[in-house]
Amino acid sequence: MAERALMPDYLRLVALFGIVVVNVGYMAFPIQEGFPGASVQGTVGDIAAFLVNGLALLKTYGLFSFMFGVGLAFQIRSAERRELAFGPLYRNRMIGLVLLGLAHGCLFFSGDILVLYAMLGTVLYLMRNWPVRRLVWVGAALLAVQLPVAIAVLAVSPDPSPDVAELEQQVMTGDSFLQVAVFRTIGFAISLSTGLFYQGIAAMGWFCLGLAAMRSGMIDTPDHPLWTRARRLCLLPGVVLSLTAAAIWQWYDPLLGEGLVVVFAPLATLGYLGLIAALARPPGPMMARVLTAGGSSLSVYLGQSLVLSTIFSGYGFGLWDGVGPAMAVLIALAVTAGLILGLMLWRLWFRLGPFEWVLRRITQAGQPAATHGTGR
Repeated sequence: MAERALMPDYLRLVALFGIVVVNVGYMAFPIQEGFPGASVQGTVGDIAAFLVNGLALLKTYGLFSFMFGVGLAFQIRSAERRELAFGPLYRNRMIGLVLLGLAHGCLFFSGDILVLYAMLGTVLYLMRNWPVRRLVWVGAALLAVQLPVAIAVLAVSPDPSPDVAELEQQVMTGDSFLQVAVFRTIGFAISLSTGLFYQGIAAMGWFCLGLAAMRSGMIDTPDHPLWTRARRLCLLPGVVLSLTAAAIWQWYDPLLGEGLVVVFAPLATLGYLGLIAALARPPGPMMARVLTAGGSSLSVYLGQSLVLSTIFSGYGFGLWDGVGPAMAVLIALAVTAGLILGLMLWRLWFRLGPFEWVLRRITQAGQPAATHGTGR
């Protein structure tokens, strides 16, 4: 642990918990509404939705996207160290993400991000040798462009359809996995097309910033002055403004509040990056195992959807729209903690998580047999 950059491991761990509390709102309740569509409401549920929207929504996706750019630089470094042609490996990796993402989006969660990441990652490959300064400027510009685009998408989005809501209730409370899969496939197609505009531009911006941070050595330097500035200048304003926007969304004007959440998300994400850099110190033995398990982020991300979709769907435990937002969030956090614990045990015997192993095999398809090691 002491010989590798620790900040990526802390980033993944925080992002995994943040993403699941956002996603569960669209697994446990009507897909068109999320937490506001829950039949079981109340003060505790309102507070849970407020905290998720204020502290996690779009912020942890930003962290996850930032890590994708960091990951590209890690992969280039690994390929160079092993004297491998990087182009074919990266192409296969993007194909692997598409295949896993299609299965994920059609079968378990229509809000999958892997396919979108693979599409954007193909563009990022063309930018891999750009100077750091250019990556930073382009990344910042993309984040700025995302704001009006996302707000425009919100403004023109149609109101929830009663017919779709009725159909979803019939499907999600039934016991047919096939019907649920068909419904999710349609939802995934819609989500992928709208997601490209709602958050895809910002994701590309964070890709660029993550690649720049890795190329400049900032990831290896948690004491870097820019992380300190991000923490001091962005964390408190970003969190306060994001919580204020979430309060407006929850208790005053949903459309205005959601738009403001979009506007303030990048500021909060920068603050989170600065805070995580401050926390990225050599851990004790137990925390080191937690970070190692959290490093299997693909297995945790896909495992979250597999387990939660089973809990909430009619073919599983049938809790869809049967609990309030607060309970759904607690279930999501418990599932994530359980998956990390399971991976801690798994990685006592295996170096890679199960889905990381699948992606590794796809990535190395057609490569010399000697490259099929499990190390990074």
